[in-house]
Amino acid sequence: MQRTQHPFFASKPPAPCTLASVQVRSASTADSASTTGQPSPNPANNSPDGPLTWNRFLTLRRTRRKISVVTSSISAVATTYVGLRAFITYGYDTTLSASLGLDPIVVTGLSTFGFLAAGWLIGPFFGNAVFNAWYRNIKGDILEKERQFYTRIKLHRVDPTSSSMANPVPDYYGEKIGSVADYRRWLKDQRAFNLKRGAYQGNK
Repeated sequence: MQRTQHPFFASKPPAPCTLASVQVRSASTADSASTTGQPSPNPANNSPDGPLTWNRFLTLRRTRRKISVVTSSISAVATTYVGLRAFITYGYDTTLSASLGLDPIVVTGLSTFGFLAAGWLIGPFFGNAVFNAWYRNIKGDILEKERQFYTRIKLHRVDPTSSSMANPVPDYYGEKIGSVADYRRWLKDQRAFNLKRGAYQGNK
């Protein structure tokens, strides 16, 4: 008998890898993933908070105002302390009292009020910086809502020149609006103001 010799580890040569085979494999992988119910990763669907609603925007707006008040208070105290210390240490109180002809205590008191006012005005810059850093992921949405909000306020608010002691302007800048219900109440107040103004003008 004639013996046929084969190598000990006999294997078939690998099939050539073509673009069609890669596409077929990727399509089969996608089909298997769809059948198992696992969606493909999409960064747009990974937002933990979802879209920015009007109620959430108005709540964040109130939160930003509270942060500004806190930072203004801290800034006012710090500015007054540092300013008065430098003011007294370098003898500015004596120099100003001599040049203005006032008592040094009066000059120091006026300077104290000036430092408090300056610190209070500087505070919102720090507060807005803290707020924007904390909510930096939705900063663009907040700015867009802010523009739309002020557009609505300018469109529906009343004319302040026709106000009086008996008919004051109801929240001209909309600072008390903290929800959609507050906004609707604000609209009713604007209409009531216009009705009262028409009644007063009719009586005249």
